[in-house]
This record gives sequence, C-alpha cells and structure tokens, in this order.
Amino acid sequence: MKNISVSFHDLGSVDYKKAWDQQEELFKGIIDQKLHNRAHPQSAQPTPNYLLFCEHPHVYTLGKSGSESNLLANMLELQNKKATFYKINRGGDITYHGPGQIVGYPILDLDNFSPDIHQYVHLLEEAIIQTIAEYGLKGNRLKGASGVWLEPDMPARARKICAIGIRSSRWVTMHGFAFNVNTDLTYFDLINPCGFTDKKATSMQAELGQPFSMHEIKTKLKKHLGTLFGMKFIQE
Repeated sequence: MKNISVSFHDLGSVDYKKAWDQQEELFKGIIDQKLHNRAHPQSAQPTPNYLLFCEHPHVYTLGKSGSESNLLANMLELQNKKATFYKINRGGDITYHGPGQIVGYPILDLDNFSPDIHQYVHLLEEAIIQTIAEYGLKGNRLKGASGVWLEPDMPARARKICAIGIRSSRWVTMHGFAFNVNTDLTYFDLINPCGFTDKKATSMQAELGQPFSMHEIKTKLKKHLGTLFGMKFIQE
C-alpha cells in the first residue's frame, strides 16, 4: 500500500478561471521541481501532489479536441442563464460545471503513483463508482468514452453521472472530474454533453429523488480516492 502525501484543499464555490489559474500554478510548480531534480540530482526534493475539490458557478468548458458546434446556445443565451464559456487545455469535448456538482482537480506527479494515464483515469472512475455504490447506484464504464455511466449497455437509457477530462505533461496531471450530485440538469440542454447527441446527463438527486449533503459525498469520495491511489491526505 502506497502512502503518498497529497495536500487536500476544498475551495468551496470558486470562479472557474480562478481555479484554473491555481491549477496551472501548482502544475507548473511540480514540473519545475521535476526538471530541477533531473538536472541537479544531488539536491533533488520530492515532488508535491494536490487534490482540489470545488463547485463552480454555471460555466461551460470546451476541451482542445472538442467542437464548438456542441455548444447549442449563443452568448446572449449564456448570459441569460448567468453562465460563462471557456476553451481550455484539457482533453475531451464540452461539459458543464455548476452548483451541486463536485469538481475534482487531482494535480499529481504520477511518477509518485503509477505512470500510466489509462490506469489513472480508471482509478478516478472507480472512486466515483464506489461512492455511488454506497447509495445503491450501479456505475459502469462506456467503451470508448471516459467517465462514469448508468446503464451504458442500453443505448436508449445510457446516462452520464460523472465526466472526466484531463491534461498531462511529464506525467503530471491537471483538470479532472465533474460528479453530478445535486446538479441542475437543465443546463445540459444547452450542449451535446461530451459531444454525444444521443446520451443524457444525470445526477444522484435525479436518480434517487432527493438532494444529498455535498459534505457527506465529498467525504466518501475523498476516502475512496485515498484508498485506491494510496494517498495520505494533508489538510491545508
């Protein structure tokens, strides 16, 4: 069992751009430390790792491999919905972030864990699957698409409860996952979520008919992430 130190921060509700800038700063710091360690092994220092949890005000983000045609609203319609829009440097297509959704940003040096991007994404998915299983929901994977789905083998009913989109460089990760807990799903009507025109988003509240304590879900999710990755959390 690994016991890798990870600094954990719950940022609460935070503007998307502010959180993105914070991620970039931490991401660059890890890479700079790795480059220093490689150039000066005699003074090498362990690279830090971070896990950020937050919620965002209404925002749509488009990954570098996505198509802007999957945004089905114009800028005036976004303003009317009090939503913003960003083109960003993660993989994947378009997604929505908003209140009632746990957004997780693991900023990790995978050399401290396992330098395997597919395994990394698999473990993020598994943490969500194990979390919702505690409430009787059966999460699964959909071949060819990242994230966590309900009934993915039934095309007419497949629905996504968690989206995943990451960026990595030199085995350092940023961006992460968006897990719908009490999310207002009407905001997904303005996009083709993750580029899909025939699949919908869902949430724990929509599936189980009641809202949930965000603190409770975050606590359970953090526990599963820690166990699966072998993390020792440092609260800051």
